[in-house]
Amino acid sequence: MDGKSGSMCSGLRVQSLIDGIYRGCMSGKKIVWAIIAVAAVVVILLVLREQRLQSIHMRRLVPIEGAVIQHDVDTKNQVPIADVVITASDGVTSAKTRSEASGFFKVVFESNVLSGKPIAVSFRHPEYEPLDLTVQTGTLGTPERLYVAALVPIAPKKVVRSSGPEVPVTNIRVRYTINSRTDTNVGSAVRMFQVENTGNVPCDHKGLCSPDGKWKAASASATLDAGADNTFGNVRASCVAGPCPFTRIDSSGFVQGGRIITASALNWSDTTTFLMEAEVYHEAISSNVRRLYPVIFGRTLNFTLPPTQEGVSLEADVDGSPMVFPLGPALNLSWATCTVRTDSEKEKTTVYSCELKPGYRF
Repeated sequence: MDGKSGSMCSGLRVQSLIDGIYRGCMSGKKIVWAIIAVAAVVVILLVLREQRLQSIHMRRLVPIEGAVIQHDVDTKNQVPIADVVITASDGVTSAKTRSEASGFFKVVFESNVLSGKPIAVSFRHPEYEPLDLTVQTGTLGTPERLYVAALVPIAPKKVVRSSGPEVPVTNIRVRYTINSRTDTNVGSAVRMFQVENTGNVPCDHKGLCSPDGKWKAASASATLDAGADNTFGNVRASCVAGPCPFTRIDSSGFVQGGRIITASALNWSDTTTFLMEAEVYHEAISSNVRRLYPVIFGRTLNFTLPPTQEGVSLEADVDGSPMVFPLGPALNLSWATCTVRTDSEKEKTTVYSCELKPGYRF
């Protein structure tokens, strides 16, 4: 083999070595990309698994809500029933609650929805027949709906007719009072004060200075007392004399009004004069008497009152004679049986319902 052939062989070996290194690098890149792809798939599977677990956990909380009313063919007599014991159970776990004055109830039941077991909901009240409802569940969740439980009275109310003529109850009015706080303007108050100072004196920063820190300043204040059961309103303070542009009034002591107010002022020029004025209001409680006419359905009258009502009474003509019947806490009436409840809404309206006793008619 001559020198030229040797050189060619050496070149071929070098090229083969380069090709091997290139193929090795390409194989390494493929391995890296394969590892990245596998890691991405694992991460996606973990995320999907976590989301599925969270979804399963949320489906275990089954909210069951609705209202409990009295069963009656006349919808106007389907009054809400309070204090009904509601129990939800799937045979393994259970949850319990009671209906509110408006008849509303909500029980949040924790159940393994994936099993598809139905939830038995029972309604119990000593004055009504038992009632049981079934809430169907499924693997995809529980359909949302409002449940209305109509309970049948154990002893249906029957109007016992008296042997004699019924006594008429007519011209019924509801009377109540509303107490409110009123503010009456009874006068005004004025206070003048001065802030004594000498202008154009550089500030030594040992005392009060102007807002920009250049000049020596001084301050003063005035206080007013409106007296017992009185408050100040529409308070204002202003500079009325002197180099007013070089003053500043602090309103924090009177901006909210009140019985005692204070006005302060800062002055960094010559002496200035300030005036504080306010109107005086006397606070008192006033009672307003109000009347309304109740709504009558059959043998029952209904009316609602605001939460601030006091001294509720019914005025009526009984057998032609005008009478006043105070409705105290016991709700005693000689001619009707009354119940009261307070709505759970924000307004807290009080709802009254009175049913005639035997021997009376509207």
